Amino acid sequence: MTTKIGIILGSTRPGRNGEAVARWIHQLAVQRGDAEFELVDLLDYKLPHLDEALPPSLGQYAQPHTQAWAAKIASFDGFVFVTPEYNHSTSGALKNAIDFLYGEWNNKACGFVSYGSAGGTRAVEHLRLIAAELQMADVRGQVALSLFTDFENFSVFKPGDHQLQSVNGMLDQVVAWSEALSPLRAA
Repeated sequence: MTTKIGIILGSTRPGRNGEAVARWIHQLAVQRGDAEFELVDLLDYKLPHLDEALPPSLGQYAQPHTQAWAAKIASFDGFVFVTPEYNHSTSGALKNAIDFLYGEWNNKACGFVSYGSAGGTRAVEHLRLIAAELQMADVRGQVALSLFTDFENFSVFKPGDHQLQSVNGMLDQVVAWSEALSPLRAA
């Protein structure tokens, strides 16, 4: 059975830098051959602010948009979150999308690709805390893209060649941990 990794584009902002970043990560990932990688764009799910009456931990989703989102997330063994850094944290859209679900995230690995003036590292620190609460195994390797060095005029994505090692290291860990956690998901 092929390991499936979702690359989640965590920004819905008009003119977002994240689309180019997520497409780059996806392009590099699909060349690997060690897992199946799918780009998941939050814009395709039109999630409002959390509108489920029951806590996500119960898994009793009433809204069709939540059910569609849950089915998509449940189909993966692990994730790469592509996140901007807004005000020293992740985007509200990504946090909201994560908060809609619970069990669908459990016992899966996750890695992070962040971008911002400080490489988006503060957004990742917040996401690591969230991942722990959702029983996700966050890997050590991460990709931190600077708006100063990996973008031209803060908006045209031009990653440095040195980033390839970070991408492949993070993906190696996400795939390995996703596979290692498969017995827990089967239980």
